[in-house]
Amino acid sequence: MTTPAGSGSGFGTVSWWGLSPAVDLQAESAPVDPDLQADTEHGTPDLNVLLLGSTDGRHLLQTLARAALWPQRRFQFYVLENNLEAVARHMLIFSLALEDPEKMGLQEKSETFLEMWGNALLRPPVAAFVRAQADRLAHLVPEPDRLAEQLPWLNLGALKFRERDALEAVFRFWAGGEKGPEAFPMSRLWDSRLRHYLGSRYDARRGVSDWDLHMKLHDRGARVIHTREFRRWRDTGVAFELRDSSAYHVPNRTLASGRFLSHRGERIAARGYWGDIATGPFVAFGIEADDDSLLRTSNGQPVKTAGEITLHNVTEMFREITAWRRPRVAQGDPEQVRGDGDGSPEPGPALESFTVHFLSLGSAQTLHHKSCYKGRFQLLYVACGMVHLLSPELGACVAPGGRLIVELAQYLVDLRQEQLQGFSTKVGELAQTAGFAPHPGAKPSETLARFYKAGDSGSGCMDLTVEPGTPPPEVLVPPLGATNPPSEDLTQPLEGRVPPSETLNLSSESQASPSEALAPPTRSQFHISNL
Repeated sequence: MTTPAGSGSGFGTVSWWGLSPAVDLQAESAPVDPDLQADTEHGTPDLNVLLLGSTDGRHLLQTLARAALWPQRRFQFYVLENNLEAVARHMLIFSLALEDPEKMGLQEKSETFLEMWGNALLRPPVAAFVRAQADRLAHLVPEPDRLAEQLPWLNLGALKFRERDALEAVFRFWAGGEKGPEAFPMSRLWDSRLRHYLGSRYDARRGVSDWDLHMKLHDRGARVIHTREFRRWRDTGVAFELRDSSAYHVPNRTLASGRFLSHRGERIAARGYWGDIATGPFVAFGIEADDDSLLRTSNGQPVKTAGEITLHNVTEMFREITAWRRPRVAQGDPEQVRGDGDGSPEPGPALESFTVHFLSLGSAQTLHHKSCYKGRFQLLYVACGMVHLLSPELGACVAPGGRLIVELAQYLVDLRQEQLQGFSTKVGELAQTAGFAPHPGAKPSETLARFYKAGDSGSGCMDLTVEPGTPPPEVLVPPLGATNPPSEDLTQPLEGRVPPSETLNLSSESQASPSEALAPPTRSQFHISNL
């Protein structure tokens, strides 16, 4: 069997990294009126941002890194994901990004981030860091007081109690609750997933990889991704090889997700890898750079690879975040120092200057019922895998004059050009239905669609189910017989443990049969079939 092009199955049903470069959310938002948005206690205007499917926190981190370039604001990030493993990854990534510089140097922090975030296999020191942080977070999640004391930037108050319990279970698995590599045999799961995706093309996978890279990713703007690094990632799941290849052998448990499968009439809990095996994590930080020399070409070939650009960008981002969090007095900039009544200096923005609020899974269509969310947000970000949630109800949560950014599917290699155009057209229709109009001053972009909300369209919000509209070309959804059923080694039994997806009674997408385990279900994360 040949996997049909345009199936979308290479993206998977769980997203671990984004399909667009990191952006500064302050640059995307409308200016905040200090008289209307000023915080009464601190006298600092708030920037309230709602993010659906931000996945890896890249936009939040980039916003914090660029905060020093803007007038001071207090950031309120409201993050809504469709699985708790993504929430846990957010928390782990932020714990690393905010690690005390005295405990972890900048280079070590950057390399640890790259491996933990984008590699299927880890070096033992990085795996040890993940286990230690996961154990710490597993003990903090069930204790709100300790959590608020040690992680003041984090707010889990909107999560349900069963979601917190499931989140704790995720961290305990990461911390080594089930011993040994066989608890999550990543190499075998990756290869099995690849075999299922490529079908009869598996033996020619190197040629398939080269075609996808040169004829799709390169043509769409990601020319800095090198053939060698892309092949390596496609074969092994290791995107960033910062040491000798033999050093990477510990499975990255943060890429595991649980779901229920139907086998011979029985429902069994399984854990596996259902993430991206087609595009890779190179797009988020590796195809754009402020330093033009990193994008320089010689004889028509980029002189730097996407991995090298990613390491540079992440290092600079962490450097800027560290400088922003450091009290401004220590930087010796008297113009940046604020004074209190007796003339003594006051530190600048630090940890308390931003908060990440995680919202309950599946709450996108009910946020407008709560007065605290209606018209609250100056900016709404929607990832391409969550576009189906864009509706008038969600639009009612955006303040008049607020902005909307939608991630497009430009770097989804399974989609043809006409399908990408159909997706972009459908995004525009959904945005218009939700009360937004194309932003006239937005710079052209093939990765992000930008809109704004004119006037107060909140009155148009009705407690009705919004029809998703006509789907784009039918090839966005694979034919029923287009995919092979996975072999038994595609998933790992949970040995009687109930995965978070069962505890939370998620939608039917988490209750697939084995024949659907690695094919995108009708309501998969990408949800193209619903648009």
